[in-house]
Amino acid sequence: MAQSPYGGLVDGFADRAHAGRVLAAHLTDVGIDGNDAADLVVLGLPRGGVVVAAEVAARLGVPADAFVVRKLGVPGHEELAMGAIAAGGVRVVNEDIVADLRIPPETVDAVTEREEAELARREQSYRGGREPPKLTGRTVVLVDDGLATGATMRAAVEAVRAQSPVRLVVAVPVAPPDTVARFSAEGVEVRCPLTPRLFGGVGQFYQDFSQTTDDEVRAILSTTE
Repeated sequence: MAQSPYGGLVDGFADRAHAGRVLAAHLTDVGIDGNDAADLVVLGLPRGGVVVAAEVAARLGVPADAFVVRKLGVPGHEELAMGAIAAGGVRVVNEDIVADLRIPPETVDAVTEREEAELARREQSYRGGREPPKLTGRTVVLVDDGLATGATMRAAVEAVRAQSPVRLVVAVPVAPPDTVARFSAEGVEVRCPLTPRLFGGVGQFYQDFSQTTDDEVRAILSTTE
């Protein structure tokens, strides 16, 4: 059982909805505080992060939305991120992994092109013709179901920062301490109730970590509009 940096003990989650409720309890100070709800937006990274974000948004009293980001997986080892892309043409490359594995630039570009097509498909699938929320001058809470290396979230952070929010908070139920420390060193505000030193993957901290479907994401977004 691990000590939460915000008080209390937590050692894992039943599922993503439970994780969202636990996470929301560590975000009460990010509330509206008398300001208009339009000043606050909660964005979940699809697919699983949208389930967590819905619980956070409900606690904060605002709608949830999706922020589409795609991991650039190493060919043959797709779970290992060599980078990520986000809406707005943002691409983040993990130069250490690319160098260590001697991945040529043309391979990174080919994977990027494939993932850009999937990013566009998901944007259309989840949002339809609805415009993404405007983030300039707002408080943005970026939510996922957990962080490992943080490459995907880093792309999301860069894409959101490009829109000049007044405040940006990365909120995840679980992440290794070194990943949280890297984000903090880059000036990113992170809320994470579970930071285990023995970290084999995000899924090990969930009893149910089954894959979230596109239909589930669409259903959540349709009820939070």
